[in-house]
Amino acid sequence: MSTTSTEPTQAQLSDRARDERRLGWKLAGPAFVIMVLVTFYPILQAVWTSLFNYRLTNPGGREFVFLRNYQIILTDPLWWQAFGATTLITVVTVVVELVLGFFIALAMEKVIRGRGPLRTIVLIPYSIITVVSAFSWFYAFATDTGFIDPLLNKLTFGMFPADFDWFGGFWSAMVPICVSEIWKTTPFMSLLLLAGLTQIDGAMEEAAIVDGATWGERLRRVILPNMKSQIMVALLFRTLDAFRIFDNIFIMTGGSNGTSSLSLVAYNQTISRTEVGLGSAVSVLLFCCVVIIAVVFVKGFRVDLARGRK
Repeated sequence: MSTTSTEPTQAQLSDRARDERRLGWKLAGPAFVIMVLVTFYPILQAVWTSLFNYRLTNPGGREFVFLRNYQIILTDPLWWQAFGATTLITVVTVVVELVLGFFIALAMEKVIRGRGPLRTIVLIPYSIITVVSAFSWFYAFATDTGFIDPLLNKLTFGMFPADFDWFGGFWSAMVPICVSEIWKTTPFMSLLLLAGLTQIDGAMEEAAIVDGATWGERLRRVILPNMKSQIMVALLFRTLDAFRIFDNIFIMTGGSNGTSSLSLVAYNQTISRTEVGLGSAVSVLLFCCVVIIAVVFVKGFRVDLARGRK
């Protein structure tokens, strides 16, 4: 009896799921086709162009070289230097943004009065155009117009030089680059984490309080385990975005002192040197790096995108 009663139910569920899937494709199909055309055509065009020795100044001398552009790039120390700088910026900024964003999300989640204005204020840095933000921090760290050097000089009672050149070396230039990126994108991280905090069952945390758990114990055993999907999704989105950093470096250092990123290398090859073939190859390699990062997060860390979207 139990077998015959479950078979119709399973059939009904499968039919319903099939109908919902068909309806979903009908609703999302046109947008999906447009996105495929808009997204994949430039990617395929870049892959095809990367197989040629092609300069904008000599369009008639286009020559098919197959994978030689990739060989040139991967054997060039500039590529690996830019890859290291990009990786360093990505790791530092994403980790700091995760910590700061989590505590900001906790504060916004606990606030009862003025919650709307508080979230609006937190979002102000993220709403500013990246170029404007980069210029602001560039002038803040500059020796002639900045306030960072005089401020640090006063806070350290004169031990920090009042005219320190932040952009004169690799490690010192990394500070304003990372600071500007963290300042702008931490609100985005905090909003993603706030969405995860709002989904935690308050009864679980109240039960932990009744059991005498401290705040740290509640954080480790209740809050973080129930936010794992949201945290991993936030890390995925920010890592993919940070790995493509361009504006801050282009404005602050222009890639000098080894601070060039992969996106800036692609820009210099394509625009500055008019080497479209090499620039396309760099862009394809950058795209492959982004895909690998996404696969590692989704498969390696078992990111539940369906649950994290909530």
